[in-house]
Amino acid sequence: MDTSNLRFDTVQTGDELPAKTVPITVPLIAGGALATRDYFPGHHDLEAARELGSSHIFMNILTTNGLVQSFVEGWAGPQARLMDLKIRLGAPNYPGDSMRLTGAVTAKDEATRSVQVTIKGTNGMGPHVSGTVQVALA
Repeated sequence: MDTSNLRFDTVQTGDELPAKTVPITVPLIAGGALATRDYFPGHHDLEAARELGSSHIFMNILTTNGLVQSFVEGWAGPQARLMDLKIRLGAPNYPGDSMRLTGAVTAKDEATRSVQVTIKGTNGMGPHVSGTVQVALA
């Protein structure tokens, strides 16, 4: 589907977003944490993460939130407007893995000309993120 001209009237419940795979790297995790002012050592200090019982540094929820937002907005196109985003974390994202994002339109709201997209992000350990995104379309 050409998302440069994605319009509310052309989107149907059940439409699937093109899947996106995100490589999970140390710069992504540490940079995302620092960019969101999350200085918790488990997001950038390997030894501190290990002292917490983690095998490596791990991604913070704000970075995951940004990846989900980018995934949905990339599909919806430049004229879309994010209205709401609700996510829940599961298995951690560690460097060396990748996260596969998938989603589908699960509801339409005529009054706001918006759609609800239900998303999932999975990595080698299983589900990392799940949730919904409400986005208004042209």
